[in-house]
Amino acid sequence: MKGHLRVAQLNIGSLLEPDWPARRHEIVAWLQRLDADIVCLEEVWQDDRHPNTAQWLADQQPGRWSVAFGGFAAPAAFGADPSLRSGAAVLSRWPIEEQELFALPGSDDSTGNPWDAVELELLATRTGGVDVFATHLSAMPHRGSIRRQQVRFIDETVAAWRHPASPLPPVLCGDFNAEPDSDEIRFLCGLTALDGRDTWWQEAWRSAGGAGPGFTQVPANPYYARFNLPPKRIDFVFVGDTWLTRNPDGTHDDDRGRIIAAALAFDTPLTGTYASDHYGLVVDIGWPDGPT
Repeated sequence: MKGHLRVAQLNIGSLLEPDWPARRHEIVAWLQRLDADIVCLEEVWQDDRHPNTAQWLADQQPGRWSVAFGGFAAPAAFGADPSLRSGAAVLSRWPIEEQELFALPGSDDSTGNPWDAVELELLATRTGGVDVFATHLSAMPHRGSIRRQQVRFIDETVAAWRHPASPLPPVLCGDFNAEPDSDEIRFLCGLTALDGRDTWWQEAWRSAGGAGPGFTQVPANPYYARFNLPPKRIDFVFVGDTWLTRNPDGTHDDDRGRIIAAALAFDTPLTGTYASDHYGLVVDIGWPDGPT
């Protein structure tokens, strides 16, 4: 029994970024190196002519993996196959016990910009008894007001959806398209309120990350360099309050639910190409009596 839950997070860019046939093998190599228990992915897609990209990755892993996927159709302006669905996925070593897809607020098809009309997702899953959520927030840099609506919606939805008997606090992963000093991320870290609502999540890099800024998009990555943007840290793993898994007397006698370690992942080529325009994260969460 290893005493922790290992979670990996990556926006795989399988819909929008080039070279997917090569990059998917890079992701497989990283997943085998990380040996995670649960993997959260964004920009996963499928249509009637192509298999689900997250399911393909799971099928390349040793052992049996369960996959939950949820996504929405692309706006008509993109001219995509009508059968296409793009969204998030959760891969798990254990069966997916329950899943539900939520549309984030903020989709607007009246601006003339098809990116404003994209319907983004919160995928809620329960696996191994743990509540795991994967999400992808509005991408446009100036849409902070939309992302603030989205993180409040996420926090409210998780609070209503999570199972009170879960052995761990909820785990929330995703591409938030917001940097650590934004109100969106500060809200989740308990550093500011939004519309009178307060919350607190453990942010993995802040809690246990290594030295350095933890950038998940850098110009050294050619898939990101083409956007001509500065380095950013916009990909996160959050874990809920350890108070949710305290003993009946309010004490804690182990590392249950605490973030033990956090590191960048998918940040160097193992097969000759980068995995995505994003780097990912790998996070260990204390679970002393968790399944092997």
